Amino acid sequence: MPALIAHRGANREHLENTLPAFQRALDLGADGVELDVHCTADGTVVVHHDAVLRGESSDASLTGRPISALTADEVQTFRLGNGDTVPTLDDVAQLFRARATIFCELKGAGTAEPALKVLRRYGGPCAVHSFDHRMIADAAVYAPEIARGVLEVSRHLDPAEALRAVEGRDLWQLAEFVDEWLVHAVHTAGKRVIAWTANDPEAIERLASCGVDGLCTDDIALARRVLGR
Repeated sequence: MPALIAHRGANREHLENTLPAFQRALDLGADGVELDVHCTADGTVVVHHDAVLRGESSDASLTGRPISALTADEVQTFRLGNGDTVPTLDDVAQLFRARATIFCELKGAGTAEPALKVLRRYGGPCAVHSFDHRMIADAAVYAPEIARGVLEVSRHLDPAEALRAVEGRDLWQLAEFVDEWLVHAVHTAGKRVIAWTANDPEAIERLASCGVDGLCTDDIALARRVLGR
């Protein structure tokens, strides 16, 4: 049975990448939560998908500036669509208290080391992954004890090659590209497959039957029903 991973939290019920979305994912019984991180100009790791904050700041001069050009205090002047402030990775760690795995996607350049410092301090179950495989190679140096993964949207002759290059564990592959051959090839190499993002019953059933290790979804409640959890 694959681990069920809430994509940016329970984003069908709450604004993605916010504490309410993460809390709801825990309430729904998610085995893990996938989230996105960037680093502020003064080194604070914040949870948000885009490089530029989607909310509005009380200081109009800050609107439109990338997270990497803002201080942590400046980020906190923004309000998201649900009225909340942007959470930090530390905020999420305090919420989780080791109840589920934090799967942290490294988004912004230079995010690997600051994020890994937070996760190492947290000490609960966690892993990092990224489309930028260079950051995962950096992660192997900064915190080799924390599991690593690579995101892919390509069909490779050797699906595990990118994982070996960065001493990674998890292949995060686009769900449509996952089949039994891929899962077998990755498992034969001693690695794991996490499929993203599956939101309909047929896809969830197919991926589970292929033997994926993790299934990232926007609808944890649906996935639990489909898989009889």
